[in-house]
Order: sequence, then C-alpha cells, then structure tokens
Amino acid sequence: MKANRISTFLIVMVAVSISAAMTAFAAPGMGGRGSGGWGMGGSFQRMYNPATVETVSGEVVSVDRMTPMKGMGTGIHLKLKTDKETVSIHLGPAWFIDRLETGIRKGDKIEVKGSQVTVAGKPAIIAAEIKKGDALLKLRDDNGVPIWAGWRR
Repeated sequence: MKANRISTFLIVMVAVSISAAMTAFAAPGMGGRGSGGWGMGGSFQRMYNPATVETVSGEVVSVDRMTPMKGMGTGIHLKLKTDKETVSIHLGPAWFIDRLETGIRKGDKIEVKGSQVTVAGKPAIIAAEIKKGDALLKLRDDNGVPIWAGWRR
C-alpha cells in the first residue's frame, strides 16, 4: 500500500510540474503558447498602433526571413522601394505566411497598409493588409489583432 501511495504522489507531482512549465511558456510575455513571440501578448505585437497606420506602395526589392526581436520565431520581412525611400515591412511569422496562397516575390508591385513602428532602432511597418493586383492579403484586423491569433480554432 505504501508503494502505491508513493507512486501516486510522484505521478501527481510530475503532472503538476509539467502543467506549471506549460503555463510559464504560455505566459503573456512570451506571446502565447506556440506563437514564437508573434502572439497577442508578445512585445512585438504590442508595438502595433492603429493611430500610426499608413499606406505605402512600391516594388518589392527583397523577401527575407528574419527574427525581429530576441526570443521570437522566424518571420517574413520585405524591403519595399517606394517613390521616396526603401521601407522595411514585417508581415508575420514564417509558419503562417508560408502557408498562404498569395505569394509575394521580388519585383512585385504591392500596396501595404500597416502601423509605422521602430524595430531595433530603425523605422518599419507592421503590415495589416497587402494588395497585389486584385488580391488582398489580410494579416491583421483594424485593431492590429493578427489573423493567425485564431488559426486552427
């Protein structure tokens, strides 16, 4: 009997430890479970400000994979050459963008609507919508909530 109690106690302690670890990794500062820092609670997402939304258009000069902030997963980043300057555009997590049918490639002419922010001390835009020809790629709603926040629900 005593051995059964000890076994049961150990099983309960392991379950509690695993639960605590999962909760810690899903904490708001980490951006939510499985988001790679791209979720609603993450530092990067909190930079999106509907008051700084602007629309720019131009030609895509590069499409790259990058990590915008320490602790985040890989994201998709564009350099967009406008009439005035070359702008950095952050689309979203690579795991989400890679699954979309609307591909964006170097040389494409696009229009980007998003929030003007500063990432690593440099100006950038966190994209909410991208228009390419007649196609509209919606990445965030008007408040900046990412479409992938409800992915697989």
